[in-house]
Amino acid sequence: MEKKYFEGIGRRKRSTSRVRIYEGDKASTINGKAINLYFDNGKDTEILLNRPFIVVGLEKKFYFTATVSGGGITGQVEAIRLGIARALYLMNPELKTTLRKEKLVSRDPREVERKKYNHLKARKKPQFSKR
Repeated sequence: MEKKYFEGIGRRKRSTSRVRIYEGDKASTINGKAINLYFDNGKDTEILLNRPFIVVGLEKKFYFTATVSGGGITGQVEAIRLGIARALYLMNPELKTTLRKEKLVSRDPREVERKKYNHLKARKKPQFSKR
């Protein structure tokens, strides 16, 4: 029996997403909603999310469903994009080099630095006064 879908996990900042790629030409959904309803700036986000498909030339052949939680808009979009890329190269390992050239395969490890005590922010200190 052939698999119905391919699954990829994506993470960015505090966001985590589970993306499933299906064959067909349906509308992609995020947490059960259409992309333009889930994210306010729908068109820009849709272009970002479909970039992995466009790079490998599969934009009208596949659609995805994603569940995403945590973080903000940017983190969620990039987590979903990484999940799509991972699912694509799980489906066909030859696509990995193409996706890597477009920098869609690597997880962005940057996280927010924690605030330290006696500091105003993570690194900002109170103003020094000699007297």
